Amino acid sequence: MLNDQLQIAFEEFLHVGVALILIIAAISVITGFIKEYIPQEKLQKKLKKQSTVKGAFMGASLGVLTPFCSASMVPVAMGMIQMSAPFSTVLPFLISAPLCNFVVVGIILATFGYKVACFYFLWTFFCAVLAGLTIGRSKIKNQLKDLSVINSNKTKKKFSCCEATQLEQSCCETDIPINSCSGSNEITTNKNEKQKNALNFAWALFKKIAPYAILGAAISGIALAYVPKDLVVKYVGDDSWYAIPVAATIGVPLYLRIEMVIPLLNTLLIKGMSMGAAIALLIGGTGASIPELAILSSMLKPKGILVFTLTVLAIAMFGGVLFMFI
Repeated sequence: MLNDQLQIAFEEFLHVGVALILIIAAISVITGFIKEYIPQEKLQKKLKKQSTVKGAFMGASLGVLTPFCSASMVPVAMGMIQMSAPFSTVLPFLISAPLCNFVVVGIILATFGYKVACFYFLWTFFCAVLAGLTIGRSKIKNQLKDLSVINSNKTKKKFSCCEATQLEQSCCETDIPINSCSGSNEITTNKNEKQKNALNFAWALFKKIAPYAILGAAISGIALAYVPKDLVVKYVGDDSWYAIPVAATIGVPLYLRIEMVIPLLNTLLIKGMSMGAAIALLIGGTGASIPELAILSSMLKPKGILVFTLTVLAIAMFGGVLFMFI
C-alpha cells in the first residue's frame, strides 16, 4: 500500500513538474523580451494625464504586462504615484498585477483550459478596473503614505526592487539612474545586445521561478497520494455552502506562488474540490497573501491595507460563486 502511494506521488510529480518547467521556460523568454522592448517607465508615463475611466483601464492593463512578484509591483506603483498618476489608476494595477498578469493566465490556460482561463482573466481584470473607478476615487486614496522622500532622490538612486528580485543586480550595485533599471536603458541600442539582455533576464527569471514549480509539483504528488478525499469534499466540496468563503479566506495566510498552487489545485479538484472554491482560493492566495500585504504596507497605511485585503477577498468570493453558475 505504501509503495503504491509513493508511486502515485512520484508519477504525479514527474507529470506536473515537466509540464510546468516547459511552460515556465517559454513564459520566461516572452517576459524577457517584453521587459527589454516595452520599458515599464514609458508605459507609466502614459498614465499621467488620462481620464478616470481610461486611466483605470490602463492601470489594469499595465498589471497584465507585469509578470513579477509583489516585491516588484510596489516600486512600479510608487513610480506611477511619483508621476502624478491618480489612485484610481494605481489601484487597478495593484490588483491586476498579481491576479491576472499573463504568466498567471498562461499557466491557468495550460492547466485548466481556455474556458476557465478566459473567465478568470475577464473577471479579475473587470474587478481591477471597477475597484479603480469606485474605491480608487473614494477617501481611501488618502491612505497613501508620504513618498516625497523618494521623489526628492529619484534622479539618482538605486532601484530598490532589485534587492528583492535579484534580477537587476547590476543596476543595484551601481549608481545608475532609476530609469535605467526599469528596462529602458538608453545605452543598450544594439539589437543583438537587446536580445542578449532579454535572454539573460529570462534565464534569471526561470532560475527564480523553477524551484517553486518543482516544489509545487512535489506538493501535488503528495496531496494526490495522501490527502483523504473525504476531507476535501467536507470543507471545499460541491455540497458545502461555506466552501467558497473558506477557500478564499484560507488563501490569505498562505503565500501561494502561482507555480505552486496550480498543480495543488489540480490535485484537490481530483479529490473533490469544487471549481468555484478553487477559483476563490487562487484569487485570495495570489492577490492578498501576507508577504504581499507586508510589502504593500510600505506605500499604504493600515486602513488602506485593510480595504485592499477586503477588496481581494470580495473578488475571490464573488468570482467563485459566479463561476458555479457559468
